Amino acid sequence: MNILAIESSCDETSAAVLANGQLRSNIIATQLIHEQYGGVVPELASRAHQQHILPVVERALVDANIAKTELSAIAFTRGPGLLGSLLVGASFAKALALGLNIPLIEVNHMQAHVLAHFIDDQHEGIARPKPGFPFLCLTVSGGHTQLVRINSPLEMEVIGQTQDDAVGEAFDKSAKLLNLPYPGGPLIDNYAKAGNPLAYKFPMGEMPGLDFSFSGIKTAILYFLRDNVKKNPDFIAENLADICASIQHTLVQMLLTKLKRAVRETGIRDIAIAGGVSANSGLRSALTQLGDEQNWNVFIPRFEYCTDNAAMIAMAAQFKYEQGDFTAQTVSPLPRMSF
Repeated sequence: MNILAIESSCDETSAAVLANGQLRSNIIATQLIHEQYGGVVPELASRAHQQHILPVVERALVDANIAKTELSAIAFTRGPGLLGSLLVGASFAKALALGLNIPLIEVNHMQAHVLAHFIDDQHEGIARPKPGFPFLCLTVSGGHTQLVRINSPLEMEVIGQTQDDAVGEAFDKSAKLLNLPYPGGPLIDNYAKAGNPLAYKFPMGEMPGLDFSFSGIKTAILYFLRDNVKKNPDFIAENLADICASIQHTLVQMLLTKLKRAVRETGIRDIAIAGGVSANSGLRSALTQLGDEQNWNVFIPRFEYCTDNAAMIAMAAQFKYEQGDFTAQTVSPLPRMSF
């Protein structure tokens, strides 16, 4: 079983090859052009995907030492994501599958983030432990914040989600208020390491059940910075580490508060995180500590599988291949695809 997977949901063009369950390659081309605009520009992203997709796929096949005639199926991200970006990956995958006369597999991008925990790639000869079913997964990224119950590789249920903004957007918008360049989330994480997380207190807000809301804290941060800069124009520069640490601490606590509630309500103690924000060192550290305190089994993905990548698409595709779950050439991207 040799699966070529393509990921093009946003601003990363990626291709990976999974051979008999083993990851053989995972190539990612990052689009740097968006930095000057302070965020992803959809039209520029789709154009960059067109430029990158062929060399990225070729490199993935070469690194895997597999010819395209040896492929068993082509997998691609159907959604969610930017329509123009998704179209590039879907069109390429459909054309290649048609030309090779092999099956086509559509993959939900967010489900793939969850299933990245099952990628079988030994690091320094050590296999990473995998969660057992059912488990809870906190999926956190620039576009999504969800609590998901994973009953099986192909059966997932969203039990809580943000009702407005995603936590990744809260990180990036806060960074913009601090005059940090895009992408600002990782920079907040970096500065926070030298700061006091309790230096400033921000309201966490409250949503019923297991849902999240991050619009309120963004507004609170805006007013906090505005008021303090009026008093001292150098306030941000003089207190950047403490501000970043306090923002990160608050956002992480908002996530973990709901996660603790989900564990109480479901009784499930295998806990995982996934998505771009799962690379945040503050979240990884706090979840590990909380897991030790609560006697949870905590699963944290490797850094390379947190951000968008085709390895996770390939892993999701393998589960669908084993079930004979293929799609037709008439398939179209779904920018707002749900679980």
